[in-house]
Amino acid sequence: MIRSSVIFFLSLLTFLNANALQDAIDSAPEGAILKLPAGVYKGSITISKPLTIIGKEDGVVIDAGGKGTVIAIKSSYVTLKNLRVTNSGTLHHQLDAGITIENAKHCEISDCVIDDCLFGIDMQMVNNSIVSNNYITSKDQDLGLRGDGLRLWYSNDNLIKKNSLIKSRDMVVWYSHGNLIEENYGEYCRYSLHFMYAGKNFVKNNQYKFNSVGIFFMYSKDTVATGNVIKSSLGATGMGIGLKDVSNFTLKNNTVIYNAQGLYIDRSPFEPDTNNWIIGNKILYNSEALHFHSLSENNIIKDNIIMGNIEDIVNDSRGSKTNENEIVGNYWDNYEGFDKDGDNIGDTPHKVYQYADQLWVYNPDVKFFYGSPVISLLNFLAKLAPFSKPLFLLEDQKPKVKIEG
Repeated sequence: MIRSSVIFFLSLLTFLNANALQDAIDSAPEGAILKLPAGVYKGSITISKPLTIIGKEDGVVIDAGGKGTVIAIKSSYVTLKNLRVTNSGTLHHQLDAGITIENAKHCEISDCVIDDCLFGIDMQMVNNSIVSNNYITSKDQDLGLRGDGLRLWYSNDNLIKKNSLIKSRDMVVWYSHGNLIEENYGEYCRYSLHFMYAGKNFVKNNQYKFNSVGIFFMYSKDTVATGNVIKSSLGATGMGIGLKDVSNFTLKNNTVIYNAQGLYIDRSPFEPDTNNWIIGNKILYNSEALHFHSLSENNIIKDNIIMGNIEDIVNDSRGSKTNENEIVGNYWDNYEGFDKDGDNIGDTPHKVYQYADQLWVYNPDVKFFYGSPVISLLNFLAKLAPFSKPLFLLEDQKPKVKIEG
């Protein structure tokens, strides 16, 4: 596409001149660049042609006045940069948002502040586009009533990089494939990142903290998550990374720290004759390091550091077959063996059993006492003189004795 070299310089607009920005968009030729000086511009605008809108200085505000979506993009090759997009409507069924993009490709939203908007950026059937370096926050409402900060729906091969989602609801990637999600930051949201029916995505070097859930993968496959830091997921069930009905996943070199549940594994891998690889992660100081739910076998759990957790392994359903995962070469800080030959591999396997102290796993009333001296005493007595046979969960045949590197 040959972009026009025409550059439109717009004067300061106010709400008294409500249609000026929309009029300028409508009258501009395809490929035009609109450079806006500081000022407040009337929102609820629609862009239906290839166009660039740039704030040429700070203080360029596009305000919808509390009604509808601030900017609706219905064309490919649209770029928005250095804008503050604010004050959308409040209707969930209309997906009132800061910016919506529909049926488009090769669009870019960069260096924008999107605040006081129910939804942040809503991408529907958008491909080969860039969303980078934006600050996004929702309406000041209860967590479940906020809109999603960033939504990808049937949107493929996009770059989502260096965005900050603060006090939004979720970032969702649904029915969307081949996206690179890199160096983003999420804080005080519900799901910082939620996948459903998505494949071949690459999730790299993101940081998420103080959310209900860091990253949750559902009904998805063929995805790599590496170098992410998930910290301090809030609440009694706060979760670092969750895998539900997923196959052919790689979780590598992530740090999962200070969560109620570090890694949650539910019916994963889901497809027959597939594996998930959980390799080289640091799973530190969580209430539960690895929580298995339902049938979860054929995971390869290797070379991880599992340290400082209250419980290393939790199996809340007796049919989850935790012992049928390949678990080898991990560092367990409560390993009780020796390394006589100094090869940094324990001379005996590290075996994990379920004792009386895990009665709380099956009885929510007992969980009230979780972590209490009473439960700790029960655990000690059960190991010293078991009054029932402990349940074998899993073993690491080659546990690391020291943390390498």
